[in-house]
Amino acid sequence: MSRSKFFTTTFLVCAAFVALPSNILADSADADGLHIGWASADITPEQPVVLTGFSRARVSAGVLDPITATALVLDSVQGGKSSEKVVMISLDLIGVSNDLRDQVREKVSQSLPEIDPNKVMLNATHTHCAPETRTNTEMAAKLGELGLEVPAAWSRWGMDLGVMSPLEYVEFAATRIAAAVEKAWKRRKPGGVSFGLGHAVVGQNRLTSYYDGNSRMYGTTDRPDFSHIEGYEDHSVGLLYTWDAEEKLTGVAVNIACPSQASGGSRITADFWHETRIELRKRLGEDLFIFPQCSAAGDQSPSVLVDKRAEARMQRFTGRNRRQQIAVRIADAVTSVLPIMEKHIDRAPLLAHRMDQVELPRRRLTAEDIKTPRSTHHRPETETVEQAFDRLLGEYRKMREELEEHPQRKEKPGWYSSMTAVFWRLSRASRVLDRYELQQTQPTMPVEVHVVRLGDMAIATNPFELYLDYGVQIKARSKAVQTFVVELANGSGAGYLPTARSVAGGGYGAIPESTEIGPEGGRVLVEETLKMIDSLWDEK
Repeated sequence: MSRSKFFTTTFLVCAAFVALPSNILADSADADGLHIGWASADITPEQPVVLTGFSRARVSAGVLDPITATALVLDSVQGGKSSEKVVMISLDLIGVSNDLRDQVREKVSQSLPEIDPNKVMLNATHTHCAPETRTNTEMAAKLGELGLEVPAAWSRWGMDLGVMSPLEYVEFAATRIAAAVEKAWKRRKPGGVSFGLGHAVVGQNRLTSYYDGNSRMYGTTDRPDFSHIEGYEDHSVGLLYTWDAEEKLTGVAVNIACPSQASGGSRITADFWHETRIELRKRLGEDLFIFPQCSAAGDQSPSVLVDKRAEARMQRFTGRNRRQQIAVRIADAVTSVLPIMEKHIDRAPLLAHRMDQVELPRRRLTAEDIKTPRSTHHRPETETVEQAFDRLLGEYRKMREELEEHPQRKEKPGWYSSMTAVFWRLSRASRVLDRYELQQTQPTMPVEVHVVRLGDMAIATNPFELYLDYGVQIKARSKAVQTFVVELANGSGAGYLPTARSVAGGGYGAIPESTEIGPEGGRVLVEETLKMIDSLWDEK
């Protein structure tokens, strides 16, 4: 127990006769002030699923550690009535698909009709070893016109892999997530929050730049033409602590500019957030809730590109692997400012929320993007996008025919690997061709953006793998004292949102196949997000 907690507890015991504000000690549902509810759910599938995060399908081969949904409910009560409420959900998934988002909101609205579905926000940690939740019905429809039927549930990977389908998993996960929200809502009690800033080296820019002007994702740094790491890194840790009426710490939201992709393989895992939960609960109590948020980090990862040998040496010396090292760093950031945070608890912060469909200009593709032969990170052949589509379609068709002629091949482990890799690249080429036509009639794309004001801090979401520069711009110019930017939130299909610098370098996340929105749209997203934040400060 900290010194401040000890003296606080002693004071309450020895001087219980002192009258304290009713909204601090009251446990009734209509006590004024902020009411807080927490709950979590295990969303680990109970049977094999297809994992996502790489350029070919993987069928899960067991569970390394569980994946979790964590729900945080904030309810501002004034005059005995709820004046504003927000539901935030963090998921150990690669992203939040539209199917999952919609099902969770629908189930929450059925069980809790008093909650507006648009108040329910979901964000993902971006683990690359979690179940697929996305479909690609547009691709399935296109292939159907070409005589190739693909089940809608499997339209992301081009074939039925014989395990729990993505849509079946969505139903399974959405049911458990909605139940966690209901539990958190029913558990809400008067409490308080405090927010602070720590630091931990977790995310690092993953793009290497060379003297010829080109950039490469995870490119080698020991070659003579290596010039520099392409972009900035943000090692700040945004921290939001929640407290109950007795000033006991109940949970902490941790906002870092890094996706949880230290792991690969075919076992389900929450990645470094699993070790982080263990480390924080070891220090602060087993009943602590941990709410991960991935800040703008489209060009970041927990991988080390420079000093790799030194990093490996330190892992040997400490006896901690990469995930464990990250967990210790995050936990150090959380606990380093905790003694200060427990002295600055706000029990009645202004809570405000706004959600808009922001129209962003699509990344404008030119005829040169379509007609000029080029290779990509996952497609070494030098060819136009049209040529790539035709070649990959032929390969996919041939593989399907061969599998139909020799169904016994499905008995071989990994039988689907090559075909799903071809389908993945085929889908990317198809998306570029479709977008080239779509931009003529739909030059903008709507994206769902939420902003929340909680006292003097703000939370701003977006659905992208948003490059770090944009998050930095939002944080630097926000009216809030501290702003948490949250990517991979409330919908999929938006892809990476790269900077002009990265587009010029031609790295993986900046090519047409990886993006719907370009640097122009990034600027618009920043400005519109800031306007939304400003509006919550301008309102009386």
